[in-house]
Amino acid sequence: MRKFYITTPIYYVNANPHLGHAYTQIAVDALARYHKMLGEAVFFLTGTDEHGEKIEKACLKAGFEKGKEKEFVDAIVANFKNVWGALGIRYDGFIRTTDQSHKKVVQEFLEKMKDKGDIYRGEYDGWYCTPCETFWTDAQAENGVCPDCNRPVERIREKNYFFRMSKYQQWLIDHINANPEFVMPEYRKNEVLGFLREELNDLCISRPRERMSWGVELPFDRDYIVYVWFDALINYASGLKARKKFEEFWPADIHVIAKDILRHHAVYWPIMLKSVGMPMPKTIFAHGWWKIGKEKMSKSRGNIVDPVEMTGKYGVDPLRYFLLKTVAFGQDGSFSEDVLVTVYNSDLANDLGNLLNRTLTMVEKYFAGTSPAPPRAAGDEEQDRRSDVIRDAVRGLFPAISDRLLSPKLLLKEALEAIMQVVGKANKYIEASAPWEYSKAGNMEAIKLIIADLLEVLRAAAIALLPFMPSTARKMWEQLGLKEDMDTEAVRKEISGTKGPRDWRRFPPGTKTAKGEPLFPRIK
Repeated sequence: MRKFYITTPIYYVNANPHLGHAYTQIAVDALARYHKMLGEAVFFLTGTDEHGEKIEKACLKAGFEKGKEKEFVDAIVANFKNVWGALGIRYDGFIRTTDQSHKKVVQEFLEKMKDKGDIYRGEYDGWYCTPCETFWTDAQAENGVCPDCNRPVERIREKNYFFRMSKYQQWLIDHINANPEFVMPEYRKNEVLGFLREELNDLCISRPRERMSWGVELPFDRDYIVYVWFDALINYASGLKARKKFEEFWPADIHVIAKDILRHHAVYWPIMLKSVGMPMPKTIFAHGWWKIGKEKMSKSRGNIVDPVEMTGKYGVDPLRYFLLKTVAFGQDGSFSEDVLVTVYNSDLANDLGNLLNRTLTMVEKYFAGTSPAPPRAAGDEEQDRRSDVIRDAVRGLFPAISDRLLSPKLLLKEALEAIMQVVGKANKYIEASAPWEYSKAGNMEAIKLIIADLLEVLRAAAIALLPFMPSTARKMWEQLGLKEDMDTEAVRKEISGTKGPRDWRRFPPGTKTAKGEPLFPRIK
C-alpha cells in the first residue's frame, strides 16, 4: 500500500485560530481525504506550538501567574481542536510541543547534533523579534525593525548555543537544484535560492533560562532552553514517533505551510535533518496569505475573520469551497464576505444545488421518483450527440482531478473548477435538450436518456466533491437514493482516474430517489 504523509504547521497558541489557520487546515484536509480515497495509507499531522517568550508574555497578559503557562495553553489548544472539528477537519495525529514524547525527541536531535560537532557555544550579539520569535543580523534588521513584521526588535547580547547551519549551505543549494519539487511553488524555490546566495549564518538555538524558562531544556546544559523554532520544527518527526508511525510514514510527502515561515522550513529544517542523517521531505509547499484589503490577516493587526462565525452564517462546506475555489493555492487572496455570498449563490445555489433539484424534480415528474433504465438511443440523432458530449465530460472528470491533485503544484482550485465545469455543462444540457419538449412529443426514450445522463453527472460530482465538501457530497448521495456506502473501495477507485475510459452510466436503474430541501438556498 502506498503511503502519504502530509502536515500542517503547528499553530502558535498565544490566541485563538482565525481564517488563515483554517485555510491551511481545509486544504490539507482535502488533500488527505483525496489520498485516502485512492486507497493509500495516509497520515495527516497537525498540532500546536506552545513554547517561547511570546507565550510567556501572553500568559501573563491573560492574568495567569508565571509557571502557569500549561494551564493557559491547555484552554487555547482545546479551542483549536473545537474549531477544527467544526470545520470537518479529520486529522490522524495532533502534536503538542508540551507533550513529553515531543520533548524527548527534541533532546535526542540535539544530542545527535552535538555529537556530530554541529552545536557549539558562543556569544550572540544581534537583534531578536519576540512576535516572530526570530533572530536578525544588523543588516537584516535595519533601523531596529523586524523585516518580517515591521515591529521593533530587541538588542540581545548573551552566551548561547549555535547550530552550524553554514556548514551545510552548499549542500542545501545543491539539494534544491537537484530536486525541483522540493520547494513549491517554483517561485518560492527561487526565493529560497535567492536567500541562500547570501552567506548563511549559524543559528542561535538557545535562550538562557534566566531570560526565558518556558520551553524544552537543552539536554547537555540545563541552564538553557531550546529556541522555539528549533523545538517546533521537530514536531514533524516527534508526531510520528509518539504514535509509533515513524518507520511507516517518514519522510513527509508534503509539508504545507504559509509563505511567511518558508525560510524556517526550507532552510533550517532540511539542514537539521541532514545533520542527524534523516531523509528529506519530498515537498515543502508555501501557500499565500488571506488579506483584508491589502493587509495580511493577523492577530496583531486585529483584522482577523473568525471561521466559526462564517460557518454559522453560511455553512461549513460553502466556506471550504470558497477558500479553495476562489484563489489559486500558493497565491494571496483578499477576503470579502460579499464575494463569499456571490460565489455561494452562483456556484453552489445556481449551479450545483439547482442541477440536483431540477434533476430530481424531473425524476419525480416523469418516472414517479424512480431512476429510469437508459435506452440505447433517444430516437433523435441530435439528442444522441448531446448525450455523447456529457458522457465524455464525465469520463474525463476523474483523470482531470487526478492530474491536478497529484501535481506538485497542488491545483486545488483547478480541481474544483474541473468539477464545476461538468456541473455547468449538465445545466446547459438540460436547456439544450429541453425534456419538456420531448414530453409534449411523447418521446419518453429521449427523456429516459436525458435523466439517466443527469443522474450520472450528479453521482460522479458527489464522489468528486467528497474530499472538498464532504457533508454536501453525502447529502447529494442521499437525495440521489444511492445505497452504496461512499467509503467502499469500489466508489473510492472511481476517483483515481487510472483505469482507462470510465464505464458509462453507473447510476443504478430502479433507484428510488429522495429529493429533499435545496442544498444551498439562495442568499439575498
